[in-house]
Amino acid sequence: MAKYVDGFVLPVPKRKIAAYRRLAKQASKIWKEYGALDYKECLGDDLQNKFCLPFTKGIRSKPGETIVFAYIVFKSRAHRDQVNAAVMKDPRISAMCDPKDMPFDCKRMLYGGFKVIVDI
Repeated sequence: MAKYVDGFVLPVPKRKIAAYRRLAKQASKIWKEYGALDYKECLGDDLQNKFCLPFTKGIRSKPGETIVFAYIVFKSRAHRDQVNAAVMKDPRISAMCDPKDMPFDCKRMLYGGFKVIVDI
């Protein structure tokens, strides 16, 4: 079965990791409730490397920040569009998206939809 993935990368202040984790857990439950097949949020651990552009430089993280790499798996792009439309109408998401209370800078979040080309 072909799958589709929404991926995102964002810098999170280290002092706000606990708040971000709470937000991510709530969001994951909502996405899964509406049909997402899988939902992962991963906290940067080994981000300094010398053989390619590290996430920290690519996203221009600031001192005191770490990187979150995350993805949500869907059956297809159409399924993704259907799930995301339902999620965005859910009042729980609106309640979580107060810009003054976000544990990260939404304007610096990288996001995109991807066709899965290898799935072993």
